[in-house]
Amino acid sequence: MSPATGWIRAALLAAALAAGLAAAAQGRTLRYASAFEPGTMDPHSVATVYNGRVLNQIYDHLVARNEDFVIEPSLALSWALVDPTTWRFRLRPGVKFHDGTPFSADDVVFSLERALSATSSVKNNLPNVTGARKVDALTVDVTTSVPTPILPDAFTNVRIMSKAWAIAHHAERPQNFAAKEDTYVSRNANGTGPFMLKEWAADVRTVLVANPHYWRKRGNLTEVRYLVVGSAATRLAGLVSGEIDFVVDPAVQDIERLEKTPGVKVLTGMGRATQFLGFDQARDRLLYAEAGEKNPFKDLRVRQAVKLAIDRDALVTKVMRNLGVAGSALFTPAVDGYDARFDRYPAYEPERARALLKQAGYPDGFAITLHCSSSQPADAICQALTGMLARVGIKVSYQPLPFNNLMPKVTTRDLSFYSLGWVPATDAEGTLIPLAHSPNAPGNGEYNAGSYSNPNVDALLDRARVELDGAKRLRMFVEAMAAIDEDVGYIPLVYRRVAWAMRSNARMKVRPNDSLELRFVNLD
Repeated sequence: MSPATGWIRAALLAAALAAGLAAAAQGRTLRYASAFEPGTMDPHSVATVYNGRVLNQIYDHLVARNEDFVIEPSLALSWALVDPTTWRFRLRPGVKFHDGTPFSADDVVFSLERALSATSSVKNNLPNVTGARKVDALTVDVTTSVPTPILPDAFTNVRIMSKAWAIAHHAERPQNFAAKEDTYVSRNANGTGPFMLKEWAADVRTVLVANPHYWRKRGNLTEVRYLVVGSAATRLAGLVSGEIDFVVDPAVQDIERLEKTPGVKVLTGMGRATQFLGFDQARDRLLYAEAGEKNPFKDLRVRQAVKLAIDRDALVTKVMRNLGVAGSALFTPAVDGYDARFDRYPAYEPERARALLKQAGYPDGFAITLHCSSSQPADAICQALTGMLARVGIKVSYQPLPFNNLMPKVTTRDLSFYSLGWVPATDAEGTLIPLAHSPNAPGNGEYNAGSYSNPNVDALLDRARVELDGAKRLRMFVEAMAAIDEDVGYIPLVYRRVAWAMRSNARMKVRPNDSLELRFVNLD
């Protein structure tokens, strides 16, 4: 970045903060600072936590989660099985989109079909869905290829848009985000949610205003200003000075100080996000490595060596400042399907790791590029991993990327060794199907960037995802996760705890998905 560019960005941020102060004097304005911005306004183009933090305020879902994170009706009043492969959703009458268009079954059918299209990144939130059919103006049948008990839960992450609006703006399919496509819908929004898009200045701010005709109760916010503030120190300073009301991603090293700061409070709780390591286990030769003619990650001993070279206690205490918990699952204790056996995690055994590498034919180790998000705490975790792996002979070239640049590499499998954070949309299925199932069919292994494949795991997942007995279903997911751990298909690093910092006049509950729902927020 040139000095001139840096000055312009600083000036824009200052202007955004000043505008936020002026607005606050006129109404209940929440000034919300984060290191990230949504990336797009298209409701089906990108599936990230950062994108959802904005778009879930604009677009409603058929099913939602209440203030205590329990499933509740939203645009659908009720749902039930018609037969084992058909769900019927009864829709809420009297709802309108922000442009005044009435909401109906046509919008639901259109949105589900759009979310299933090739350029959509939310297909994993429509597990096994084969189609949607309008029964009448306020009733929709959704068909699946096999029994799908998780479907209502999954629909908490599928946004409903106006069919007429999308067609009018030639947006029948989602924006191709990976190809950097630009469309009207990637820059504008029209939902039924509690807030409407007023302004989006990419990488600077997003401004939302309250929907005066929203169909259900919400808090007292009249405007929300999402401010992109890349520097943790700047976010902290803005919060302490009162120029910022809420920080969703405070740096872990700042939490203790914030807890002692007058006028500021910190809320924490177990989150649903796991940070993990993945490997390319498919290619015969790695894209980003100097490891000879073979792919070392095809050898279980090498994967075990990496696992034993990681000091998880150091990650938890020194890197995460105890805002993380070590474990051996790809999902956290806040996710249905977690089992106490996953509380155990491998010991730190660098000598044994070196011995395994030697047995596998790498007595001097090898060189590899580690791709990771440049955001915190992922960046700090990956930097720590670089030093740990160096001690056993694995020379890591760390490549941090902005999250919106990392995700296209994940979805196109343009990686050899990577770290990613994952928040499941549902229960354990929302982690294991997109991450650990072989990518052998649409909806399977969509984010399995290393092409991990284990026939036993696939069989368990395929049985579990159609099992209507809830207890049996979760037991199969536990068994599948145990098999992945034994196979070292992935290496779970830490379960993240959610930490939110805010001014003391803000009232809200911390949510395990690390996504603030503005309809539950009040400013005193």
